Amino acid sequence: MIKFLKFIPAQLTFFLIVGILFGNYFSFQPIQLIVVFGAIILMFTIAFFYANKQYQTPFIFPVLVFLLSFFIGVAGVTFKNQLNDKKHYSKQLQLSTNEPVSALITIESVLKSTNYYHKYEAEVFQLNGKKTIGKILVNIKKDSAINQFQVDDHLGVKLIFNEIAEPLNPYVFDYKKYLRQQQIHHQISGDNSQFLSLKKTNQTIKGIAANIREKINVALIQYGFKNDELAVVNALLLGQRQHLTSELQQSYIGAGAIHILAISGLHIGIILIILLAVFKPLHYFKHGKLMATALIIVVLWMYAIIACLSASVVRAVAMFTAIAVGMFVNRPSGTYKTLVISMFFLLLFNPYYLFEVGFQLSYLAVFSIVWIQPKIYNLWKSKFWILDKLWQLLTVSAAAQIGVLPLSLYYFHQFPGLFFVSNLVIIPFLGVILTVGIVLMALAVLQIAPQFLADAYIFVIQQMNHFIGWIAHQEYFIIQQISMSFLLMVAFYAFLFFGLKWTEKKVFYRFALVLISVVLLQTVFIYEKHKRESADEFIVFNQSKASTIGQRTGNKIQFSSSSDSLKTSSNFKIAYLVGAELDEMLPSEKIKNLYTFNNEIILIVDSLGLYKFTSVKPTMIILRQSPKINLERLLKELNPKIIIADGTNYKSYLKDWEETCLKNKTPFHNTLQKGAFILNK
Repeated sequence: MIKFLKFIPAQLTFFLIVGILFGNYFSFQPIQLIVVFGAIILMFTIAFFYANKQYQTPFIFPVLVFLLSFFIGVAGVTFKNQLNDKKHYSKQLQLSTNEPVSALITIESVLKSTNYYHKYEAEVFQLNGKKTIGKILVNIKKDSAINQFQVDDHLGVKLIFNEIAEPLNPYVFDYKKYLRQQQIHHQISGDNSQFLSLKKTNQTIKGIAANIREKINVALIQYGFKNDELAVVNALLLGQRQHLTSELQQSYIGAGAIHILAISGLHIGIILIILLAVFKPLHYFKHGKLMATALIIVVLWMYAIIACLSASVVRAVAMFTAIAVGMFVNRPSGTYKTLVISMFFLLLFNPYYLFEVGFQLSYLAVFSIVWIQPKIYNLWKSKFWILDKLWQLLTVSAAAQIGVLPLSLYYFHQFPGLFFVSNLVIIPFLGVILTVGIVLMALAVLQIAPQFLADAYIFVIQQMNHFIGWIAHQEYFIIQQISMSFLLMVAFYAFLFFGLKWTEKKVFYRFALVLISVVLLQTVFIYEKHKRESADEFIVFNQSKASTIGQRTGNKIQFSSSSDSLKTSSNFKIAYLVGAELDEMLPSEKIKNLYTFNNEIILIVDSLGLYKFTSVKPTMIILRQSPKINLERLLKELNPKIIIADGTNYKSYLKDWEETCLKNKTPFHNTLQKGAFILNK
């Protein structure tokens, strides 16, 4: 490990990552970066002439190299951010806010549909007659869309470009942040008639790959593939998970086997082994090894293109390309070095990969397998071959789970207790499933696949789905709603790292670092416990056509709900419980008319419109169920600090109330626009 840390590309990658993080959270102008790069080059030149005169390398050389790597990271994320480009379509929207604009767009990828919309990622290449760049999310109503659009389809639209909405309740998934990392900042919505198909002018690599996938799917359907079996084949072999139903995807997540359906290092590694065997005979010819290596790399990247060049596929193919080259020169580079070199070049190509959960999990998993698996494997060795292989598979799966566990809990808040069962059963056969699947797809496209082979493959996929479903339904072994803060995750990784380093060499200073990491872990626990127990909140959650109020006292919360809220999703309650790291959710009660919190008297005015009380003088008003009241008169009589309107009110009422509050200089909070209202102690 120490040798690896001295590996120069590892050091450069570290400073590149720091630069990307710095550039992502702090804005820089291109001219500023040009000045910085000019200054570094000037210092390099001065140091070079000084070194020639002194016949020795000055200390400033490595410092300048690390600074250069840092600012390359800053520059990468700055120039990759399309919002910094003058041609971005958002620059044209400033004059046309909330008004329909004429645009020409090109479909770049087909996304997973929702219950109501077909969804696409598109490029805006013209807006209001001017050439532009920039991605946009396209939503087309399902009830009006007869045929789905395909990659490379050119469309003309005249619609409102809406910003992606902020999350409207605390701790729920931030879809806006997720899309921002994909360079998507706006969306358009409409029915099929509002999208005019235009003649295609050219075809991109993505379009060609999409056509290949479409032909494969048509061929597979002719051979009897449908529904879940077809969706799994698309995910397993073609990298397209948008066809998976929510239930099936959740089953694979619950069973700890979702990585099987995401083309990653596991899949590409198996394919590399297959290709090495296929092209092995070429080694007997002159320059045959070079030819075999070149063909392997070409096939791997062709496969990556067909799989739509997703981030997981690109990083896996990049890593195994380096491995293939290393095998050709008879210098198989260490896995650590291969990992860091592939990471360095991937982040140079696209710095935003760093913020993708899949990127983080995959590199952590491979790193953990290489470092942790041998330690676990050496704990016990069997004399029997079959037991040894099963133990090896189990330790690989365990090592990967140990490595990604804190990060996985931070993002997903659950742990599949039977992950080792699903992996132990499926992974030994995954190579055969992939090989047969690829052969079957090729034969199906050529219309020469034996029907018995297709039927047998469908049966295998069905049994795999049934097995995964059975594992996922063992709910006692799926630990859910686990709270994990960023600080706690970092502390856990510190403890894991120093603990494993101590097992390698049991010396005093390493043991001291283990103790320090334990103290750090305890400190974070105590700090977060104190923070939870000292926090009190009154929350008006945002719900469409329902009302929910939360009263948090320390690490407990009680929800007050309307009868309508029982019919709606309560995911936001679970998100709050997990995100705020609360220990207990008290039994819910019906919404009352009056609440007190932190010397504030909060009155609920519902459809009855009652607000005149002689015994109390409310300081805050919550409007729900569209009460027919004269708000201006209410403001003059009660003079509240703020008016809060939840999602049960008519939109026309909300508009009138907002204007009235603005006129009377009273703050107005509409949860449908601003999200949940949170009052802190």
